[in-house]
Amino acid sequence: MRRRVSEVSVSEALSEVESVYRELADRPFERACEARTDCCRFRVTGRTPYVTKGELLVLVAAIRASGKTRLPRENYPDGACPLLGEDGRCGAYDARPFGCRTHYCAAAGGPLARREVLDLIHRLDAVDVLLGGEGARALPAALADALRRR
Repeated sequence: MRRRVSEVSVSEALSEVESVYRELADRPFERACEARTDCCRFRVTGRTPYVTKGELLVLVAAIRASGKTRLPRENYPDGACPLLGEDGRCGAYDARPFGCRTHYCAAAGGPLARREVLDLIHRLDAVDVLLGGEGARALPAALADALRRR
């Protein structure tokens, strides 16, 4: 039986997204992210990560738990991720979205094949549906919208 949005708690959604992230980390992929942030320059790479509503909730919760209520950057003329702080580091690395964890960064090992993580993508999509999400959205716009809402 399919549950309705009103029956889904935010804590359940957060738990499922975090479970997906843990399962991804436990898989035997050769990954070595050095947090160089080259891949966080979307205009340079030509790629922007997309996030589902559940991923966005995890990200916003982490940002707010750190005491922040706004993005480190308000405007992105260089195409940099809005999570990059003044120090050039990700302001929410531990809560970074799935796309950032499976990205195309050559220094981290290159992209993971979609078929290798499709089951996890389906789980994130299922959380999105349960939460009444609209499907994956580009990270900068989705994050800005979410932080504007209280």
